[in-house]
Formats: sequence, C-alpha cells, structure tokens
Amino acid sequence: MRARTAIVVVTYNSAPVLGDCLRSLARGAEGVELTDVVVVDNASRDGTLDLAETFTDLPMRTVHMGRNAGYAAGINAGVNQLDLATLDSVLVINPDCRLAPGGLATLADVLTVPGRGIAVPRLVNPDGSLQPSLRRTPTVRRALVEAVIGGTRAGRIGKLGELVTDPREYERAAPAAWATGAAMLISVDALLQTGPWDESFLLYSEETEFALRAADLGWSLWYEPAAVVEHIGGDSDTNPMLAALLAVNKVRLFRRRRGFMPALAYYIAVVLGESARAMAGRQTSRASVAALLRPSRRIQTLAG
Repeated sequence: MRARTAIVVVTYNSAPVLGDCLRSLARGAEGVELTDVVVVDNASRDGTLDLAETFTDLPMRTVHMGRNAGYAAGINAGVNQLDLATLDSVLVINPDCRLAPGGLATLADVLTVPGRGIAVPRLVNPDGSLQPSLRRTPTVRRALVEAVIGGTRAGRIGKLGELVTDPREYERAAPAAWATGAAMLISVDALLQTGPWDESFLLYSEETEFALRAADLGWSLWYEPAAVVEHIGGDSDTNPMLAALLAVNKVRLFRRRRGFMPALAYYIAVVLGESARAMAGRQTSRASVAALLRPSRRIQTLAG
C-alpha cells in the first residue's frame, strides 16, 4: 500500500525558484499517493502565488498569509489545511529545493519503522556536492570547540562539533539529533503528538526546536542518504541580517531547553566564535556579534 502524503511549501518572494521545486514534486512523489500540495505564501510581492496556481497538474491549493509570519507559522497554516486523519505523512520542503525522482517514497519507507517520526534526505548543492545538514545536540562544549577550531574542523573530529561535516557520515543511514529543515518528512502520528511548530522563531531554530521536542516524546529523526534533495540555500552565509537572526535564535532555544546559567555559557561561546570569524573578515559574523551584544537583544535572547 502506497503512503498517503501531502506536501507543504512555505514561500516568500520565491518566484525565481518555486517553479523548479514544484516541477520536481511530481517526479519525486512517484511511489506514494500525493494527496495535496499546499503553497503557503508570506506576503510575496513577486507573483509567487500566481505561479503556484499555474501548476494544475498537482493537487494544488494556496494559502495567503497576508504578512511575513515566518516559516513555522507558514508550516502550521499549511498543515491546518490538511485532513491529517487521511494521511500517513507530511513533507515540509523549501521552495529552493528539488526533490529527486522517487525520493518521497524512499523517505516514507523510513517512517514505517516504529519510533521514527522524521525522515530527512541527503542534501546536495546545485553542483551535486554534499551539503552538510546533520546536527548533534547543542552543548556548551561543542560551541566552545567550534569557537576555537571552527565548525567545519570540529565536525570532522569525533563528535566534537554540532554540525556533522565528515563526508563519511553521510554515506550511511543513521539517526541524528536534528537536521536542516529544508526537507523533512514527518509522520502524522509524530506531528499530532509533537504539536504545532513554534511560531516564536520567525526563521532559524524552528526545525531544531521541533526535532528536539519530538525526540523528547520518543520520536527519532532518521537520515536516509538514498533520498536526495538539491538545495540552493546559503542565505545566512551572505545576508548579515539573517546570519544575526540565526545566531540569536540558537541561544534563545538553548536558554529555553537548558536554563539561564547554561545558556549564559553557551551565549559566551557563540559570541567568541562569531567574534573570531568577524576578525577573520567574515561580514555576516560581524552582524551576528553586533546583534548578540546589543543590550536589548542580549536581554531578549537570554530571557528566552
């Protein structure tokens, strides 16, 4: 019996990339029963929704948010459009992603194992190279190690880093603490038990929060390299405002889960790491340091 699956795509001025994403879904959904494709738009001004509505070959529906409500709010709005009682799983996918043929069925097979609530694919860059996407649980020690030797190097040495960067780790299927939220297939049972995505995170850390909260309830996240998704991504590496938001939200989430004193140590480690990268000339890290050290932002961040 084929898995009954719906897809939610959250957009914001995504017209340049959405078409390729939607064209990939029909091929990527081979082997499953695709019931719905919901495009939720955060007040785009570039004709994103008009483009989505031209894809009449897909079971398409669109949602106008009317404002930039954020990624988590968009996911929740999309899920609210679905009859979850008739579904096995929901794929959340970014508009700058391309789903490889048969990828959805491969991920759906992962979720047939009891206890697995989230399945994630191998992410690749447009040139086909690996895009590291798996993460370990955030800790003060890992943040400090990444601050001293850098995240890429730390991720290659045992389990020192939060980001898994060793290419060998991406050759085998395995569980992970969390993963980049560009493409995640979530079982309906896990979705119902875990509850809505946390809308207080406008962008970044919302997938971390959801995956860790699901794990708290016994639902594991499973990485399946046989399913491949091309992801353009990279905005936080070039956009100072987004980079700053990423750094701030990392600390906010840590504070919520671990308490004030551990979060203070984690905050210091993150500031040290971003400061080192800023001194090396990374413009986005300068923006992150400025945001983290701004008095009002620091209070908000450590208050959770």
